[in-house]
Amino acid sequence: MVEVTGICIAREGRAVLDHVDISVSRGEIVTVVGINGAGKTSLLRAVIGSIQPDTGHIWRRPDLQIGYMPQQLSVDAAMPITVGRFLSLGTGNSSKVRSEKALSEVGAAPLIGQQLAALSGGERQRVMMARAMLREPDLLVLDEPMGSVDVSAQAGLYQLIGNIRTRFNCGILLVSHDLHHVMSSTDKVICLNRHVCCTGQPQMVARDPEFIALFGQTGADAIANYKHHHDHRHSDHGEVIPLSEKAPHIFDKNIENSGPQI
Repeated sequence: MVEVTGICIAREGRAVLDHVDISVSRGEIVTVVGINGAGKTSLLRAVIGSIQPDTGHIWRRPDLQIGYMPQQLSVDAAMPITVGRFLSLGTGNSSKVRSEKALSEVGAAPLIGQQLAALSGGERQRVMMARAMLREPDLLVLDEPMGSVDVSAQAGLYQLIGNIRTRFNCGILLVSHDLHHVMSSTDKVICLNRHVCCTGQPQMVARDPEFIALFGQTGADAIANYKHHHDHRHSDHGEVIPLSEKAPHIFDKNIENSGPQI
């Protein structure tokens, strides 16, 4: 879907991104992790084209449709706007039917007539996800989708992201701080600290010295104690190919770590 090669971004003489390479294929979930100030949001904004890198190259598949979900949405409690009206703004898809369908896809159909300011954090994130889905994207770009969500609702949203990937076979690029869920929710992890410290399948990254230096052994253990099974394989070009006997992902905790498995 997209390939980023050697991009550099500097602001006020300070490196924000330094020769960063990433790629996202169709049907793949790629999660970017890193400390505050590592350049994660800048990377996502470069991918969607809202900022331009100083050097390097970003290739996007021709006619690529991108759905973007920012970190959070601030809504003035005094502003009367319903979810349905919000979905119609700036999307080019003002049809109520399309809005209802998008909300249904994210499990939020009953919210269409509610006031946006009255929603909980989890409900608001689902509405934002629906807004991104209105573009019928090939690539979903999600900047900390769990940022304003209660812990009790996080697992459901991660499951929703996985379901969207499976149903629509779109690529997903997201930023997450939740290392516990990274293992159970992603195909590839990119550890970023202005440059790419390490990248690969979660168990592989968890053993990398640069990852451990950033997140400590506790962070590494949060990933390494899981075994990641897939219901698909990857072609030579990175495309996701479902296995003949399709089964859901299985995530077994406290199983011996035998290395990355596909």
